[in-house]
Amino acid sequence: MDIGDMRRDFESEGLDREQLDSDPVRQFEHWFNDAREAGILEPNAMSLATSGHDLQPDLRTVLLKYFDQEGFVFYTNYGSRKAGELEENPKAALLFPWIGLNRQVIVQGEVTRVSKAESLRYFSSRPRGSQLGAWVSEQSRVISSRGLLEQKVAEIKRKFGDGEVPLPSFWGGYRVVPHRIEFWQGRPSRLHDRFEYLRSHDGWTIQRLQP
Repeated sequence: MDIGDMRRDFESEGLDREQLDSDPVRQFEHWFNDAREAGILEPNAMSLATSGHDLQPDLRTVLLKYFDQEGFVFYTNYGSRKAGELEENPKAALLFPWIGLNRQVIVQGEVTRVSKAESLRYFSSRPRGSQLGAWVSEQSRVISSRGLLEQKVAEIKRKFGDGEVPLPSFWGGYRVVPHRIEFWQGRPSRLHDRFEYLRSHDGWTIQRLQP
């Protein structure tokens, strides 16, 4: 199917160097708040790219749960495919596709596990169903049927009853510590505005990229 004629021009205000915060995390916070206020669906949804020893890129959508000057945090099963790839190659890229605002943000950096205390704090805030689901799913493993998964849910509900659901030892967070962050603003005629922040020993440098 030829879909080459699917296109639209990006009618949006430009992005100038003078508009950017000197700190990329603060700049990300400004744009993130813009996305929330604009009603973007799941503004914290981000594509997470990883690769293991075989260098085969892998990609999926996860949810950003926390960010600050230390990095961008998401949570997963430590036995999942993504976790295995991150153990083999602790580097990742994130993409926030805020299409409704003609914007995207790319984050690249090293990846580390968050502390158990951080994981417990977030896990305790999750809905009970999500807590139980973390115990049930051997994420990325083959399963023969949906029915078997539901059976495992029933079993874990009986196990914990009405009591507190503890943090699984195989579940927790990762932090992407950025060394590069790019802000992309769509413009007419594909002459987009792109600025990248690169981390150096004494802070961040900012430069404009060609579209």
